[in-house]
Amino acid sequence: MVRLKAPGALAVLALAAACGGADEAPANPEGSEMQKYVDEYATVRLDADVAHLSADDRQVVRLLLDAMQPMDDAYWIEAFGDKAAALALADDDRVARRFVEINYGPWDRLRGDRPFLPGVGAKPAGANLYPADMTKEELEAAAGADPSLTSLYTLVRRDQAGKLVAEPYHQAFAAQHHAAADKLRAAADLAENAALARYLRLRADALETDDYRASDMAWLDMKDNTIDVVIGPIETYEDQLFGYKTAHEGYVLLKDMAWSARLARFASLLPSLQDGLPVDPRYKSETPGTDAELNAYDVVYYAGQANAGSKTIAINLPNDEQVQLAKGTRRLQLKNAMRAKFDRIMVPIADELIDADQRAHVTFDAFFANTMFHEVAHGLGIKNTIEGTGTVREALMEHASPMEEGKADVVGLYMVTQLFEGGELTEGSIEDHYVTFLAGIFRSVRFGASSAHGRANMVRFNFFQDMGAFTRDPGTGRYRVDFDAMGRAVDALSARILQLQGDGDYEGVDRLMSEQGVVPPALQADLDRLDMLGIPRDIVFEQGPSVLFGM
Repeated sequence: MVRLKAPGALAVLALAAACGGADEAPANPEGSEMQKYVDEYATVRLDADVAHLSADDRQVVRLLLDAMQPMDDAYWIEAFGDKAAALALADDDRVARRFVEINYGPWDRLRGDRPFLPGVGAKPAGANLYPADMTKEELEAAAGADPSLTSLYTLVRRDQAGKLVAEPYHQAFAAQHHAAADKLRAAADLAENAALARYLRLRADALETDDYRASDMAWLDMKDNTIDVVIGPIETYEDQLFGYKTAHEGYVLLKDMAWSARLARFASLLPSLQDGLPVDPRYKSETPGTDAELNAYDVVYYAGQANAGSKTIAINLPNDEQVQLAKGTRRLQLKNAMRAKFDRIMVPIADELIDADQRAHVTFDAFFANTMFHEVAHGLGIKNTIEGTGTVREALMEHASPMEEGKADVVGLYMVTQLFEGGELTEGSIEDHYVTFLAGIFRSVRFGASSAHGRANMVRFNFFQDMGAFTRDPGTGRYRVDFDAMGRAVDALSARILQLQGDGDYEGVDRLMSEQGVVPPALQADLDRLDMLGIPRDIVFEQGPSVLFGM
């Protein structure tokens, strides 16, 4: 058996501190300053109506909640290392320890991963997914002989001789995966919905083998299940070195049947929306799967990656390109979390930054629809480069996630425009969607440069400003949308991103991110105003069995 040298959390910190430079943490902030950081997250109680569930299905939900903790434990290892060591960095400071918990480490995820405790340097771009002393060139050279080093489901470690080796997730996280798999199988035995039971068993198998495709297919086959769960190593956001490695997360969800019925008809429009994209046919040559669904949910638990820093309000899965082409994806709108962000964050932002005579255009229905079509847009464009050299994700590496999020935002708004023009959308107005979209940029830009969504929003803000999609009154610091110019900007940026993805143009994307992925001084001043007014940046949850079942 090959013995691996896993980079411990303190070793990672030592290297980060040595390389910290400008990113070195300041002296320990005053308690009131740390409390201000914690208070930037509004607390939201995650509950839902479970009275309609049978006794067995309520027990299924409890078991799924139990399966979340192992995902949280695995994500701590990926993001930092040992959780206890991270908390110990805050000594006995209760507020600082709480901020470490929110961020899954000593780096502020809403401020570009800036360290917030003394003695902590810059966060390694590869988090704890790779050795902290490894260079990109070293991995690229080693991967030629061992392609598993770039797998979605391996940690990269050093053996006793210092050679880079891959450790499969089902081995590295064997305890966590077995614990979660046991809960999934117990839930499957009680589940009243046969498709849900089948998925839970296949997902349990996947956790023990690192082969997720069959369970992804089974997840897409579920149609009439009230209870749902997303669990496993899924997104690559934590890997900002290459974008290769997935990180663990989980959601427990209850479907809102009435809202889901309202959304069902839009899935059938995907092929025509793909055909209408404003790019050369080569960049829309793939046919999106039509077995896709749009559904609304109340989410009752977040774990791991999903719970770190800014919280997801919509999901588009699976990420497997082959599954997407064969069957499509499911788009899950997390309605209760979305409503909380709209009421607690979006409305106060609009009151401060949107011109008074356009403020009425900021509506929850537009926010919900813009978010939904963001998720729909993940299924459009192409997943493989037009030259046949591999997937877009592989070609763009660490820029793949920001570009995909940027594509989804702007192409989603392009789709909304097309649906209004075609009479498919009739509630509200396109003006509602455009102004709400601008307010949404201000909300997401506050997530900072460490977030794929935040970087995507910075690019879009600057691109739209250059095209005159909105103007800022220097006297009031408030913004107005130019509706005609906004439409032109949406078309132009949609085409730009789709072409960069289709070409697999890493250098072009890198240039776009460097030039446009920055916060200009005037916008920073406006964002500082939001902070001074105490408008939350995001939300944290009261969640778990005690909240959901009153235990």
